[in-house]
Amino acid sequence: MLTKSLPNVFTVGNLFLGIISIILVFNGNPELAAIMVIVAMLLDGLDGRVARALNAQSEFGKELDSLSDVISFGVAPAFIMYVTAFTSLNAAAAWIVTAVFPICGALRLARFNVIAGTPGYFIGLPIPAAGGVLCTLALFHEQLGTTVLLISTLALSYLMVSTVKYPNFKKVGIPKAAIWITPIVVVIAVALAILFPGMLSKMIFVPLVIYALYGLKKNVDRFFFRKRKNKSADEVKSESF
Repeated sequence: MLTKSLPNVFTVGNLFLGIISIILVFNGNPELAAIMVIVAMLLDGLDGRVARALNAQSEFGKELDSLSDVISFGVAPAFIMYVTAFTSLNAAAAWIVTAVFPICGALRLARFNVIAGTPGYFIGLPIPAAGGVLCTLALFHEQLGTTVLLISTLALSYLMVSTVKYPNFKKVGIPKAAIWITPIVVVIAVALAILFPGMLSKMIFVPLVIYALYGLKKNVDRFFFRKRKNKSADEVKSESF
């Protein structure tokens, strides 16, 4: 029974850290709040892999995971961005942009739950990646400025509900024998997060942004490839006349 419940323990841990992140940002600690989201990403990555390794997948776990993700990677990052960068904006604009991000995240999760994706790919930017980018991006608010962060928030919101394809690394599993090491990995990650919050958040930021831009680039490449292909087809057709 304990073995079957282990994936849900990771999922509840993900939700717990999302709530803690919201509390931290409203208590003036956005850096540690962002780190809580990053550690929640680790737990989110482990729960599915542990469930598959233990053959403990369930509809309950799937729904719990989605509800947790809305809080940890939708609401929490949006509040981090709001508190650090948007309080100087017009209140209505700040509230709307802050609300749009978790709403798009919820739509992305709902679509994921009901529509089968392409094997090896996600349709739309996954909400953990979007939330990770947003909460770490907020830490650069002094260097980037409010306008850049506003546009970035809307862009990430759009990418979640878009049809842009992103690589799916969730199929990469973990051996069953290594399951009981995962709690130790989580404890080490939390310890590093608390000891080196600034360094860790900025290290995580780079690969997350690369991932977000990678899917976009691949789709732009496909767009121009189709355009060239159609142009070539038109040229061949005109020559045949």
